Order: sequence, then C-alpha cells, then structure tokens
Amino acid sequence: MKKFKMPTAYAILFSIIIAVAILTWIVPAGEYDYVDPEASKKEPIPGTYHAVEQNPQGPKEIVLAPVTGFYDAVDVALFIIVIGGFLGVVMKTGAIDAGIAGTTQKLKGKEKVMIPILMTLFGLGGTSFGMAEETIAFYPLILPVFIAAGYDAVTAAAVILLGAGVGVLGSTVNPFATGIASGFSGISLGDGILLRLIILIVGEIAAILYVMRYAEKVKRNPEKSLVYEMREENRKHFLSKSSEGDFPELTGKRKFILFLFGLTFIVMVIGVIPFEDIGITSIPTLWWWFGELTALFLVSAILIGLVARMSEEELVSSFIAGARDLIGVALIVGISRGITVIMNAGKITDTVLNLGENTLSATGSIAFAILTYIFYIPLSFLIPSTSGLATLSMPIMAPLGDFAGVARNIVITAYQSASGIVNLITPTSAVVMGGLAIARVSYDKWLKFVWKFLLILMIIIIASLSFGVLTS
Repeated sequence: MKKFKMPTAYAILFSIIIAVAILTWIVPAGEYDYVDPEASKKEPIPGTYHAVEQNPQGPKEIVLAPVTGFYDAVDVALFIIVIGGFLGVVMKTGAIDAGIAGTTQKLKGKEKVMIPILMTLFGLGGTSFGMAEETIAFYPLILPVFIAAGYDAVTAAAVILLGAGVGVLGSTVNPFATGIASGFSGISLGDGILLRLIILIVGEIAAILYVMRYAEKVKRNPEKSLVYEMREENRKHFLSKSSEGDFPELTGKRKFILFLFGLTFIVMVIGVIPFEDIGITSIPTLWWWFGELTALFLVSAILIGLVARMSEEELVSSFIAGARDLIGVALIVGISRGITVIMNAGKITDTVLNLGENTLSATGSIAFAILTYIFYIPLSFLIPSTSGLATLSMPIMAPLGDFAGVARNIVITAYQSASGIVNLITPTSAVVMGGLAIARVSYDKWLKFVWKFLLILMIIIIASLSFGVLTS
C-alpha cells in the first residue's frame, strides 16, 4: 500500500477552484447592495441581499480563473517578489546570520540568559518578515552550545522553533501573513497592530518562561529530559563538531546593515498606519500601500547592497535569487485569488455572505471572533500557505466580521494566530520537520514537549481576541 502524501498547496487550491465552479451551478445566485461598490473595502449593507440570475462557470472559466486572479492580485504578487529580492540581498550580506551568531558566541557561559535573548531575536525576525526557513542554519550553531551547558536537544530546538514561531504567530508587520490579509480585507496593515503587538509580547514571554522552566529542570536532573536515552550519543554527535567558523563576523558594516534592515520595517509601519483615522495629527498619514511598500523594499535592497559594497552583478543576482525563492508564493496568491474570481463571476459570494449574516444574527461579537479563530485552525492544516489562506478566505471572512460587529483587523488577527499555532506542529512543514531532524528530536517527543504550551497560547489568543472586540 502506497504511503499517503499530502498534495501541494497548488493542487489543493486548484481543486477548490473546480469545486467552487461546480457550486455555481447549484448554489442560488444573489447580491448585496454595497456602501461603495468601487471601494477597496467593500462593505455590504445588511438586509439588502436579493436573488439575481444564475451565471454558472464552466471549463473555460476554470482555466482562466488563476490567470485573472493573478491580474487582480498583481500588486500583491509584485510586492511578494520584491520582498523576496530584498531578503535575498540582506541574507547575502550575512548580517542576520552574523548578528545572531555573534550574540550566541558572546553569551557562551551564560546560556540561561541566552534563552530569552535568542528567542527574542528569532521572535523579531518572525514578526517582521516571517522568519522560518532562515532558522534552519542556526541549529548546528546553537545545539552544541546548549548541550555543552547541560541542557538537551529539545531545549535548543524549542529556542529556535518557538522563538521564531511565536513571532510569526504574533505577526505585527509580516508582509506574507498580515500584509496580504490586510490587502484583501481592504484595510491598512497598521489597523490592529497594537492587538497583534500584545499577542506577540505576551506569547513570546510565555514561550521563554516555558522553555526556561524545562531547561532548568533538565539541567538539575538530566533524567527529566525527553531525549535522555540519547544524552551521551548527542553529546558525542554535537560536541565533536565546531560550527563557529560557518558564520560571518559581525563587523561594523553588518551592524549598519542590520540597522537599515530594521529601519525599513519601521518606515513601513509609519507609512501604513492611518494616524488621521485614530485622531493623531502630529504625525502625517502617508496612506501607503502595496505600490509604495514595494518601492520602499526595492530602494532599501539597493541601498543595503551598496553599503555591503556589492558589485552590480552580485546585487542583481542576489536580488533575483531571493525573488526566485518567493515566486511560488506569488503564484499561490494568484491561484487563490482565482477562487474569488469564480465565486464573484458565478454570483455566489454574496450568497455565502448572506448565509453567514443569517447564522451570525444570534451570535455575539466575542463568540464570532473566537469561532473564527477555531475555524481557521483546521483550514490552516488544509491550506498550509499563509499567503494562499489569506487570499482565499479574507474576501469572505472580513465582510462577515462587518455583520457581526467585529473589526476586520480582528478577523486578520484570528487568521494569523490560528495559522501560526498550526505551523508550530504541522508535520507537513519543512521548518518543523527539518529542524527536528537536525536536532535529532522525534516528532512524537516534540508533541509531548509542546502540547501544554499550545494550550497556553490558545488561552492567550482567545483572551486577546476578546479584549480586541471589547475595545474596538
């Protein structure tokens, strides 16, 4: 019997396009009246749903849907590609690797302090640019340090996986999760940033305390380690290897590049926050969106390349290599958007919204926010791409929030929190399985370690979403 293999996000999304096209022949067509039909944030007027003539979608429309979807989302796709180029240039300079490696080397002998510092650094990477695959390089550096200090491989893996993973879960300005979801919800990336910041800070503190508690328990009594049976074998395996030389030196130039890297995200936040809407007049509202943000990251990539004294050829090749890595994400956005194209053309989008409106009439705002979060957990397993999930679901879920009296930024926070918590444990993730393989921690041992923390995270997220609803 052949082993079941999970289909790719592309196959899943294209299958959904076909399924939705079939539904356009079955589901009654209908439309709402909208406050402003031409606005990017289309707000349906409650109670105005009415039936319209059916417009079923056939094979031609199915094939054209991803193409049309890519046209519709070209600003988002280009933004993703340029962000990839920007990250490619930054990673080529070695600044991020040097920063974290330099911190690790300076804190040798102070491993207890290293846990919160490293987890904070990984968390900052997660919340800003969705740091995930980039963490794989740090396992060979961090594992020997922690094992030599009397901790175990689970501690080292948790510092990386939970540090960066909680950062992604609490994405404040992560362009691949929050940015894309905000774009397809028709709101600014700055909307809801304070709530996401609360989840980030509280979640990261909880993660740090959880890991430190386990680490201290293992150091006091090694038999408490989940991988105790591999203790001597791991010491021989990891301590016989020296990886310090594999990382670049943290020079003054690389420190300046890290400053420019952080400054780019600070400028992005200032550019997208609608200060005018929240009553702040001392700071001008720039009303930036994907066009301006794409230009910002493009200029920043060039500036960082110049600071690193890259040749023109090296700068361009680094940018193209980084952009190439994210072309798959851009394509997923186009295919996901194709689902919305089919639903809109088949005039069943508003029918689904009307079903939601009728269902939500007896549901309170807090209950809706919590149910949205719970709904996104299995959906995140089905569609592991955060970008694809945002593109697919936000055109439906964001207006449903309007009916329930829930701000769209809270719907986005529910989505990214659910996706983030799933990405800490999903066996389909190369980040999770690859990291555990390098650390020589079996998947069942990881689940045994992390399941209590997942419950803590869920309580934090649900409490934060409830607080967000009450204060919005």
